[in-house]
Amino acid sequence: MALEDARGTVVAEPRDPAGEHRAAYPAHTRLGHLLVRLSTQPGWLAPLALLGCVSAALGYVAANDPTDAVRDPLGPCLFRATTGLDCPGCGGTRMAWYLLHGNLPEAARHHLAALLLVPFVVFGYLSWTSSRLFGTRPWRPGRVFWLTVAVGWVLFTVLRNLPFEPFLSFRV
Repeated sequence: MALEDARGTVVAEPRDPAGEHRAAYPAHTRLGHLLVRLSTQPGWLAPLALLGCVSAALGYVAANDPTDAVRDPLGPCLFRATTGLDCPGCGGTRMAWYLLHGNLPEAARHHLAALLLVPFVVFGYLSWTSSRLFGTRPWRPGRVFWLTVAVGWVLFTVLRNLPFEPFLSFRV
């Protein structure tokens, strides 16, 4: 537990296991409160780890252009190779590549359902990160949201595999 003086400045911190004092921050400021919280509660590690994983995945997509004719290091989609159908995620990598390059029409053409979910995923991540850092209440979508997403995803997957117009335009 930190000791504060009359102005709210942290004047003493308990010793860490190595026996050293941690730096004192003015706890009465927002920045000081955040710095004390970050140094004493590692709640920021999970959002940082998730951000690192997503960044690595997007870096892989950016480095290996999935829209060219060159075979990717991970090979083709196993579901499509065995069934000849587009799987629920088919086109997602190309959608991410086009989204990284700011080409929204092509991103929508490759996977409209995933593109529509991107703002919700980003908002959910920011809400969760804010709750971990600042103790705010995170956004938790309800059953109706998840049911809509599931039904929409299944419907999109079925429609994109129908072999006649106007659904042939969903194929990638």
